Amino acid sequence: MSITTVEGVGSIKKRVHPVQERLAKCHGTQCGFCSPGMVMSIYTLLRNHPEPTPDQITEALGGNLCRCTGYRPIVESGKTFSPSREEKMCTKLYNEDEFQPLDPSQEPIFPPELIRMAEDPNKRRLTFRGKRTTWFMPVTLSDLLELKASYPEAPLVMGNTAVGPGIKFNDEFYPVFISPRGLPELNLMNTTDNGVTIRAGQSLAQLNDTLDSLISKQPKDKTKTYQALLKHLKTLAGAQIKNIATVGGHIYSRPNFSDLNPILAAGKTIINVASKEGGSFSLTEGERQIPLNGPFLEKLPEANLKPEEVILSVSIPYSAQWQFVSGLRLAQRQENAFAIVNAGMSVEFKEGTNTIKDLQMFFGSVAPTVVSASQTCKQLIGRQWDDQMLSDACRLVLEEIRIPPDAEGGMVEYRRTLIISLLFKFYLKVRRWLNEMDPQKFPDIPEKFASALDDFPIETPQGVQMFQCVDPKQPQQDPVGHPVMHQSGIKHATGEAIFVDDMPPIDQELHLAVVTSTRAHAKIISLDVSEALACPGVVDVITAEDVPGDNNHGGEIFYAQSEVICVGQIICTVAADTYIHAKEAAKRVKIAYEDIEPTIITIEQALEHNSFLTSEKKIEQGNVEYAFKHVDQIIEGEIHVEGQEHFYMETQTILAIPQTEDKEMVLHLGTQFPTHVQRICVCSIKGPKEQDRLPHEKSWRSIWGQVTKPALLGAVCAVAANKTGRPIRFILGRSDDMLITAGRHPLLGKYRIGFMNNGEIKAADVEYYINGGCTPDESEMVIEFIVLKSENTYHIPNFRCRGRACKTNLPSNTAFRGFGFPQATVVVEAYIAAVASKCNLLPEEILCVTWGLLLVLGQLIGSSVVQDDFIDISDEYLAGLSDHASAVKSVVSFSKLAQSHSHRGAVIREINMYKRTSKTAFKQTFNPEPLRRCWKECLEKPSFFARKKAAEEFNKNNYWKKRGLAVVPMKFSVAVPIAYYNQAAALVHIFLDGSVLLTHGGCELGQGLHTKMIQVASRELNIPQSYVHFSETSTVTVPNAVLTAGSMGADVNGKAVQECLPDSSGPASTHHQEKTLKESGEEWVKKAFEESISLSATGYFRGYQTNMDWKKEEGNPYPYYVYGAACSEVEVDCLTGAHKLLRTDIFVDAAFSINPALDIGQIEGAFIQGMGFYTTEELKYSPKGVLYSRGPDDYKIPTVTEIPEEFYVTLVRSRNPIAIYSSKGLGEAGMFLGSSVLFAIYDAVIAARKERGLRDIFPLNSPATPEVIRMACTDQFTDMDSQR
Repeated sequence: MSITTVEGVGSIKKRVHPVQERLAKCHGTQCGFCSPGMVMSIYTLLRNHPEPTPDQITEALGGNLCRCTGYRPIVESGKTFSPSREEKMCTKLYNEDEFQPLDPSQEPIFPPELIRMAEDPNKRRLTFRGKRTTWFMPVTLSDLLELKASYPEAPLVMGNTAVGPGIKFNDEFYPVFISPRGLPELNLMNTTDNGVTIRAGQSLAQLNDTLDSLISKQPKDKTKTYQALLKHLKTLAGAQIKNIATVGGHIYSRPNFSDLNPILAAGKTIINVASKEGGSFSLTEGERQIPLNGPFLEKLPEANLKPEEVILSVSIPYSAQWQFVSGLRLAQRQENAFAIVNAGMSVEFKEGTNTIKDLQMFFGSVAPTVVSASQTCKQLIGRQWDDQMLSDACRLVLEEIRIPPDAEGGMVEYRRTLIISLLFKFYLKVRRWLNEMDPQKFPDIPEKFASALDDFPIETPQGVQMFQCVDPKQPQQDPVGHPVMHQSGIKHATGEAIFVDDMPPIDQELHLAVVTSTRAHAKIISLDVSEALACPGVVDVITAEDVPGDNNHGGEIFYAQSEVICVGQIICTVAADTYIHAKEAAKRVKIAYEDIEPTIITIEQALEHNSFLTSEKKIEQGNVEYAFKHVDQIIEGEIHVEGQEHFYMETQTILAIPQTEDKEMVLHLGTQFPTHVQRICVCSIKGPKEQDRLPHEKSWRSIWGQVTKPALLGAVCAVAANKTGRPIRFILGRSDDMLITAGRHPLLGKYRIGFMNNGEIKAADVEYYINGGCTPDESEMVIEFIVLKSENTYHIPNFRCRGRACKTNLPSNTAFRGFGFPQATVVVEAYIAAVASKCNLLPEEILCVTWGLLLVLGQLIGSSVVQDDFIDISDEYLAGLSDHASAVKSVVSFSKLAQSHSHRGAVIREINMYKRTSKTAFKQTFNPEPLRRCWKECLEKPSFFARKKAAEEFNKNNYWKKRGLAVVPMKFSVAVPIAYYNQAAALVHIFLDGSVLLTHGGCELGQGLHTKMIQVASRELNIPQSYVHFSETSTVTVPNAVLTAGSMGADVNGKAVQECLPDSSGPASTHHQEKTLKESGEEWVKKAFEESISLSATGYFRGYQTNMDWKKEEGNPYPYYVYGAACSEVEVDCLTGAHKLLRTDIFVDAAFSINPALDIGQIEGAFIQGMGFYTTEELKYSPKGVLYSRGPDDYKIPTVTEIPEEFYVTLVRSRNPIAIYSSKGLGEAGMFLGSSVLFAIYDAVIAARKERGLRDIFPLNSPATPEVIRMACTDQFTDMDSQR
């Protein structure tokens, strides 16, 4: 075996490989944690296909996860190797001329000595013996059978995709492993007159190639089973899994979610096994055969393999001429997700008829094993393939396959509906096939049903990214405004960027494992750690008794002592010489509990028990109660928006190093708020404050993921290091990280809206409640942000909003990208949609509304525009209006578009949107002109109304698939309403060789903050970027730094960097103005040094002077707003609940972008993260507060196949004089724009419901999972299940 890692592909010291270079230069890295995996996927593809197609690139990346970039630039970097690539960019974010050429002849070859070893006829069995296990690698089939006879309970390990997870997550133990990988007898394939025999050792990737070849060579009617298998293999897993998982292993493990086994069973596959018997070998294939059928899949004893038997191969017969085979599945996302329900079905007819001769139906994920609907199939033999048969089949299969109400995984009603929905799809497929066999005898399905036959295709995404051009007069070396590569991009791509866990082990280092509460609310009766202390390698167990300082800081408890208040609360930690020893010992800690009532899990329960973390926050304007008495209509509703897991690629990782002198403690960790970590750790260990320092090592976390949690975990780690006196490495596994750190606050919104029949909203009374969890964390600030941002882009003259954070027995939710805005504004857009559904405005009514708007605007600008037929106003006339008439331009333009086709949601948004300089409900003045521009462009450039009309035409012609469009506007606030949180500091050293060392208090979260600061320094010093070097953020260099949050990192730190660099006064600046570094290298630096002028400077930015007076309900909480709009189009499968994002257009007011590549990357990444939040990402808790979603198997963030097929992003130019270089902070704004996908889905669902005669008003809850979508599209199948 020869393994090439990302370091072997290329490195900065030797040679950066073209794959690594292009990933970095195409801006495909942000945090960099996933970048090595992306590099290896593309590199592996190129080794096999030097000129890959776009589809191959997308498939190769399908097994990778990224939380930052939104995938588009990663795919773009791969497409640069594709000769058929079409250039889609109107303005390039990279220069292809800088790329190294790819030369396949220079790649490393497989070591010849390993080839010779593999082909050596005299090679011997390899044996590896450890302390607890033995690993055998047989070299012949007879050797394998002998080993299996000697060790019948030993698992066969080839891909280890089944055994490995069992060991890691289920504490399974095996004293012996047998690995037959590489045996030629297990890696062959042969065809016969009856079908194909696939050897058990073939990987799923090899199976894919084998089937592909067979399908191309054999008649179509003989390969129906192979076609069904091949279709499922495309979405079964990523390339990494398919390359190692084997056919035999998949069949033998028989997972209940298997996508292949139901199809193999439907195709009547035979398993060929062998074993050593009576001292001789039974090697004749077929000596013992096991049908891969219901009894085998259901693990009945009589159908099982014997312990000593080995699967040699599987024989998959050709399909008969009058046989049809199909595989169907539905999962939370299109690829790399276990099926919620899957099926393999086969029907064979008597020749020339539609009379059923044989029928097979197998379903997965509906029981502990794959199950066969054998009784149903028997009763349908001899029936005609018609609608009555379908009705009876649905009834029978629901009677035969029963899912208990408490079934693992839940979704019982949905899964039962899926069973018959998939059966209906199969019915339609067979009807279409019969029609193709004999069009005269068998009528085709209705054309409106045809779209139900096909799954959504996986397309390679494409798009355009548009941004402002740099002024041609700008100096060539000035990088501001250019799409500069992330300063760590190459290091990310080569794997040379150092994360905390990459730091080498330290002498006497210990590893820490946590012991967490299993109860949501209980007293700790006893804590017994004796067994843990006796375990090998254990040095100590740390409890609350070992905290020398405060164990409770501001309500945040480091170690639970007498009471636990959530599942996942840390009770104690185990320090051991290895993580494995620490983890094993942690399992042996014994805790006795006594439950305490009440246990509060949900917001509704908190309201019932009056359980809150904060007092009420409120803003109000106008006379709300009076307005409600004078409106035409009033609607009320509730919206639930569930939480979100950060799912950063690198879990929480901390390295604490106690120093031998002066009681210092050095911590390396990832955080957005080093000062907070330092302060909390000092309080926990009571060290001298002037001697405790906390460096912040380069380590990214998901935006809003690391404000407060690193402080709590840092204190836990610091206490352990303090007690043991040894370095502590503390790395949370994914499961523990998700359990302990929580994430975005779930929200319940209640609204009461009063409006006129023309759609104008006159009054709104909105209440927000968030699930804060068991301790305060950031919940008070989150609810404040929610209330302050509750208007979004709409002016409602009589408006009241109230909000409170609920206290529950869940882990404390915390700061997350968007900070409440993504949840709260869904409620706003939901009630806008509800108003729209009540105001069935015709085009003529739109004209009346527009006329009224123009009357008001005309009076304001002194224009006579309203005296004319404004619909016939020429573009030339509009162009001649003053800038102050921009609102008139927008209204007229909107009216022209809207006349062609009425879309109520867009109309209601337009009617109620801010249109001129105004005051918010908390009396802050702002100018919405950039909002109007974004909104106008988002309607015009994507051709929203024309596409909406086309979607409605599509919906008329398709019953089971529907398309929906939505456009949402955004007014997002930047920074924090507390002024001292907006300050920043920086430090610059200029060395005698002319180089510059820069550092500041901001934290690199993958957003390119350090890159932008280098650009700022380069411009201010008038030197090339290559002269400027960055030193990682540390409390040693920049003390008391505030949090990097609120999208203000570049704003405030950029101002601080500006402050430390030469300006118009001072001796150093005089030298700098006379001769720049570029002009004379070291001369002016040397001269300044010789004149004893300091070449080191600190810069300090006092910050935006924001404020909010909650008693008066007014203030200036935000320095400025980021405006934007997004338009998304989706297609929904009404039978399964799956959806496909066809296109997204985003327009964001960026003012002047310091680095368009980074800003577009932030917008795209935030949008995809938001899209996941609103669609696929679902956190599930038990009624007792136990988190079920604790890993990638259960929690589905978007993959490359979920991003829009067409993805367009435009940075809209404006001015923002308050910020550095007139820029704007864009790190979070795109998150909410992902809701355009949510509302597009609901637009499609409404179309389906209308066609079925249902109300178009229904709960617009988030996320819109396949379950939510399917059950909202009520039909005969949902009704059939609900009646049972």
